[in-house]
Amino acid sequence: MKGLVYKIESKDYYILDENKNSIRCSLRGKFQKEFNLKKNKLFEVDLVVVGDFVEFTLNHDGSGVIESIYERKNFISRKAPRIKGASFRGERLEQKIASNVDNIIIVSSTQNPQFNNKTIDRFLVIGESSNVNCVIVINKIDLDKENNFKSFSDLYKKIGYSVIETSVNEKIGIQELKNILSNKINLIWGQSGVGKSSLLNAMFPILNLKIGDVSQKTSKGKHTTVTSILKKIENETYVIDTPGVREIEPYGITKEDLGHYFIEFKDFINECKFNTCTHFHEPDCAVRKAVEENRISLERYKSYLNILETIEDDMNF
Repeated sequence: MKGLVYKIESKDYYILDENKNSIRCSLRGKFQKEFNLKKNKLFEVDLVVVGDFVEFTLNHDGSGVIESIYERKNFISRKAPRIKGASFRGERLEQKIASNVDNIIIVSSTQNPQFNNKTIDRFLVIGESSNVNCVIVINKIDLDKENNFKSFSDLYKKIGYSVIETSVNEKIGIQELKNILSNKINLIWGQSGVGKSSLLNAMFPILNLKIGDVSQKTSKGKHTTVTSILKKIENETYVIDTPGVREIEPYGITKEDLGHYFIEFKDFINECKFNTCTHFHEPDCAVRKAVEENRISLERYKSYLNILETIEDDMNF
């Protein structure tokens, strides 16, 4: 039988079958051997993730066993936190968040927590490297009385991204965002406290998600979602509600490839002298020249260098 994984709790995998019934499943023993091999050789921590289509068999008690995983059209991942007992300094595992995604909805806020374009850029790199459509949501615009967010909203629109400006309190942008989500599988991703659950409740009141506060001490959000959960909303519209993140780092991207995931660099990359150019120190770099000529945003280039430095740190062990 074929099913869709919509929730994972410890060693329990919850699946929607073809009749939309919920089945609690476990993994067939062969997966544990595969997991141990991958953990040691490929640095992967998740075999089955939310969004996977799987083949499973039913037990007599109504539970199920996952036998195989169908090929994914894509998956979203990041660097997992460093683990104790790693065999060498700098070792990082890959943490898969979800698979078979149509849209990544990257949610930021103007304030509480403060708008952070560098975090948005890290999410965008992950989305671009996974070949997933990225939509930027700038939430809580009612808190920015001077409209400081507009310069970044205009920047991202100029380079080709869809940007939705939203306010739950003033009901701005809610229907526009809902239209984008329609008939798609949507990963809702962002830092803690930016208002992901509030936006989902405003679009789909039936969800009735718990809303968290922002810590007055740290100005960071408190987690209300503890694991990624896929929810079918209406017709073929799905949302994957994810835990808020404090920090985000792309996984498996080399220094030479990073520039390909900054979409405005693409017009200049082929003009660089070296095809392995990292757009940092090499001579005759067309990307750096474009920055100097204001054809590429200095803010975006700074974000690029910030991520590039992280990649270098992880590889120089």
